[in-house]
Amino acid sequence: NRSFTTSSLTTSPLMMARQGSPHGYDIVDHTRLNPEIGSDEDFRALVETLAQHSMGLIVDFVPNHMGVGTDNPWWMDVLEWGRASPYAGYFDIDWAPLEPTLTGKVLLPVLADHYGTVLEQGGLALVFEADGGRFCIGCGAGNFPVALREYPRLLRRAAALVPESEALLRPISEALAAAIKGRAGQARRRQQRAEIDTQRRRLAEQVQDSVVAAGAIEALLQSINPDGRDAEAEALHRLLERQHYRLAYWRVATHEINYRRFFDINELAGLRVEEPALFEASHQLILRWLRAGMVQGLRLDHVDGLRQPRAYLQRLQRLARDAGVPAQQAGSRAVRWRGPLYLLVEKILAPHEELREDWSVSGTTGYEFMRDVCGVFIDPDGERGLTRTYHRFIGKAVDYEELLVTAKRDVMRQVLTSELNVLANGFNRLAKRSRYTRDYTLTALREALADIVAHFPVYRSYVTGRGVSAEDRRDIGWAVGRARARSDNPDRSIFDFIRAVLTLDILQERPGEFPRPMVTELALRMQQYTAPVMAKSEEDTAFYRYMRLVSLNEVGSEPRVFGTAPEAFHAAARQRTQSRPFSMLTTATHDHKRGEDVRARLNVLSGRWREWGRRVRRWAQMNAAGRRQLEHAGDAPSSNDEYLLYQSLVGSWPMTLQWPELAGLEDFRERIVDYMRKAIREAKLNTSWLAPHEDYEQAMTAFVAQALSRERSGRFLEDMADFVAAIAPLGAINGLAQTLLKVTAPGVPDIYQGSEYWDLSLVDPDNRRPVDFELRLRTLQANDDHASLVEAWPDGRIKQYVIARTLDYRQQHPLLFAAGDYRPLAFHGDNAGRLMGYVRSHQRGGLVVIVPRLACGLTGPGSAALGLQCGRTSARLPSIAGMPATLREVLTGQQVRVGEDGALPLQDLLATLPVALLAW
Repeated sequence: NRSFTTSSLTTSPLMMARQGSPHGYDIVDHTRLNPEIGSDEDFRALVETLAQHSMGLIVDFVPNHMGVGTDNPWWMDVLEWGRASPYAGYFDIDWAPLEPTLTGKVLLPVLADHYGTVLEQGGLALVFEADGGRFCIGCGAGNFPVALREYPRLLRRAAALVPESEALLRPISEALAAAIKGRAGQARRRQQRAEIDTQRRRLAEQVQDSVVAAGAIEALLQSINPDGRDAEAEALHRLLERQHYRLAYWRVATHEINYRRFFDINELAGLRVEEPALFEASHQLILRWLRAGMVQGLRLDHVDGLRQPRAYLQRLQRLARDAGVPAQQAGSRAVRWRGPLYLLVEKILAPHEELREDWSVSGTTGYEFMRDVCGVFIDPDGERGLTRTYHRFIGKAVDYEELLVTAKRDVMRQVLTSELNVLANGFNRLAKRSRYTRDYTLTALREALADIVAHFPVYRSYVTGRGVSAEDRRDIGWAVGRARARSDNPDRSIFDFIRAVLTLDILQERPGEFPRPMVTELALRMQQYTAPVMAKSEEDTAFYRYMRLVSLNEVGSEPRVFGTAPEAFHAAARQRTQSRPFSMLTTATHDHKRGEDVRARLNVLSGRWREWGRRVRRWAQMNAAGRRQLEHAGDAPSSNDEYLLYQSLVGSWPMTLQWPELAGLEDFRERIVDYMRKAIREAKLNTSWLAPHEDYEQAMTAFVAQALSRERSGRFLEDMADFVAAIAPLGAINGLAQTLLKVTAPGVPDIYQGSEYWDLSLVDPDNRRPVDFELRLRTLQANDDHASLVEAWPDGRIKQYVIARTLDYRQQHPLLFAAGDYRPLAFHGDNAGRLMGYVRSHQRGGLVVIVPRLACGLTGPGSAALGLQCGRTSARLPSIAGMPATLREVLTGQQVRVGEDGALPLQDLLATLPVALLAW
């Protein structure tokens, strides 16, 4: 069923991933279903079951990178054959880097210590895999193939060590030498590989059947491998130097790695999916599923990692069209997405940025909606107070923009150095081609590029060989201008040169001086660098350094922008109805920093900032004895990390954790310890993943353990539980309002696993814990009335109820949500600024959505109920043909009368359930 009304199951990648992968994004074989998930029969059964429930399947697909290691056959082939491998072009490898020891080689940063140390201590060895007749280099990371050109030499040496074996090994050696010799075209290559496989099987059989042959191979291994007395291990070292790879200490990757990675993860190598052979190979399984009607859409992971996203998306749509996927139709009007295939891209947009109009996709995975919907629940009047409280707590003022620039420089220096070196080397080669630019030095170019990247305002630009858009000129110009203004390089003209390359203007400014392919290549490479730098610097660094209000520190969000005005939310919603009505709306993902209801609760602090300031100062005093003084790190934890801890406790404090019982405290303490360890490593200030500071981490762990100890910190726990009890109802009100907006606004709502109840999770792996689906099924089928669910709101069933009732309504009125218009509501009266809503209508049907946005002023002091006290406040409904005078409230079933002037009083409407969904 490919109808646009279809609900869908969305899954993480289903292709063959690394063994034991907890997420599936480290694919090692795009052509096979992951056997750890199930068999082909299991997959067909899933699809058939979904179809029985009128559901489709959307699969997360990773086109940009794959897991590399001994379990990836393409990668192993590259290591064995080098540049002659047919898969060498699949990976983005720099075969001619600045480092001469890597010319024609791939750096493998897999060793636990320095290469020489590992070699001399016997951590490396020549290995013979008898079942396949293969020579390998064995180390802790697995067995890596020996270059085929070494086989004849190794076999001759084995025969020389055991002369009786020469008659057995020499024919194989000569046959291998003949097969390997010379360059091979595609047809010859297949014949060559077949001959090599034949000879390796012969070798395996000889070793298995002949004691003499086996003894010769064993003698060979003993003669090359260090025995503990050969300190230099020279024979094995010489063999390793002749491989198509260079084994290295894992820390070397920061400065010398010469293949593009997924961010800084050495085990995930970038793919050049623009290569036709790779595109065909990596999409064949998806194509088969599409042709069979088993998959209805794709969620494309990390689209900014692609070399040219627009071209890739067009090609993917052509693939779907050729597979026979039809365009969608709805009644007399075509309700369709961009192309036959429903495509969503994981794309993070800056507040000023729009998804490119010429991309053949239905929309994004919804990070911009997550930012906007979170922001409407933040009280702008609390910005100054929260900023002052934060700065006083940490003892200094912090400017987020400067902090982000610093984080980018840290990431480029500590994590993504090698990629910057490759980029600078390319610009240097280009500059040396003209007498007007050859005086720009490699060092100056590298520094200027780093300055520009540090000030780049978006994840990346999208320049192609065909030219540059106005949006790209704007962003490139901004970055270059900011970099130039802050640079201490007296020759600022270097920035003009780089700008001209990035915009391709240099081809017109100096025609004939610079090869178009070189200029275009550098512009494209720069784009593939700014994106991971931004992601690693903001999402995985700055978000853990800036703690003013951490509900804003979310993927796709902008911490310096304190909330979203309702007008901005409405404008974005109306734009979606016109441009991409099937874009995804999300509030929680496997990558979120905090669960949707953690953010909803923390947003309450913007309206209770005075009380928050008093509490957080008191907590710091209560826990002062738990801090330690470290010689080179000062306070442990730092005041900044402590401020994060208190917000994390407030936001994720379980509903069941009440004073004095504190049921589940031990489990919660363990979660917070794990979270804070990850948070301080991501911040890269007092410790990091690359260089863990054990004393600081132990001090943080001890601080958390003491603070969350009933015996040692009873006063603190009581005070924390008291504060959470006071704001949790307001957080729940925000959570219900956020949920109703998501499932009724223009777009396709995405319900992340487990978030049917209150989602009080933290960053992964906390947000990937097992979900009790049986419990959710039982409560869904219980058919409890809304009043009892509201009364028992802490257990989360009321949230599930709102989701279920609203999705039922969506299913019954598909055209309303697919093609209905969108009109913001006007509010009047005492609390008009604390509410928001809209009307959606289509033909003669429609709905009215009303939610609180600043609930702090709508509840009684200390109230644990969810009902609102709206006073003399009303919503003014627009005049819409066919709207009756009486509307039905979908969530409660009550009938609501609209005044003759369109006024809808809210005091009774929201008195029990704080959100309303009215329909006609």
